[in-house]
Amino acid sequence: MTISEVSVKYDISIDTLRYYEKIGLIRDVKRKNGIRNYDALNLRTIEFILCMRKAGLSLEFLKEYMDLYAAGDETIVKRKELLIKQREIIINKISDLQSSLNLLNYKIDNYEKLAEEKGL
Repeated sequence: MTISEVSVKYDISIDTLRYYEKIGLIRDVKRKNGIRNYDALNLRTIEFILCMRKAGLSLEFLKEYMDLYAAGDETIVKRKELLIKQREIIINKISDLQSSLNLLNYKIDNYEKLAEEKGL
């Protein structure tokens, strides 16, 4: 896939894709006549990056993880440890968001009751 096709497919800017390559998050993108050609591994990497970014993980974390991944099997334990730490952070965020959602639902329910009582 070309960079513009990847951009459309994943709703990510071409500049962002280039930046991810520049900082080493996306590696080994083949080029034909100077045009990027993303392969299946590149696309899986992009999907992973986007998923982790949506979860709030930093580019610094992703860079560290991708550097370890590129270093090979001797980093498996370290990569697993990094992912476990990030999982804990996400679990805590989910808990915080659920608490906020519960409070919002409570407030909305109260306003619905008040509006009904007042005929609004």
